[in-house]
Amino acid sequence: MKKYYSITELTREFGVSTRTLRFYEDEGLLHPERRGRTRLYRAADRRFLQEILRGRRIGFTIAEIREIVHVYKEPPGEIGQLKLMMKKIDEKRDELRQKRRDIDETLSELDQAEEACLTRLVEIGVGT
Repeated sequence: MKKYYSITELTREFGVSTRTLRFYEDEGLLHPERRGRTRLYRAADRRFLQEILRGRRIGFTIAEIREIVHVYKEPPGEIGQLKLMMKKIDEKRDELRQKRRDIDETLSELDQAEEACLTRLVEIGVGT
């Protein structure tokens, strides 16, 4: 395993922009070392970047990711992080299920509105 990764290496590996990495740095999620103007990311930064991107893919906000990362760094450490992560996953799952119900309800309402329009068109003698 390499000791350091350049910003270019990480952007290529993970398919993100340099701006994204700098944003995560500004948000306090990544802490690269500096040599002059060059950012050097350690293996731990690379792992955290993986976790950040996973969190973003499943819909976590930056604040939620920050909270999960913070729990890892403080007692109770990994156990606390895993428990918090499971709680957040349950919350996200519930949120997505509610969105699915809302979408299904909206689709049903659209179907009803369309049917009402078609019925009215038939009533006034207009073919579709």
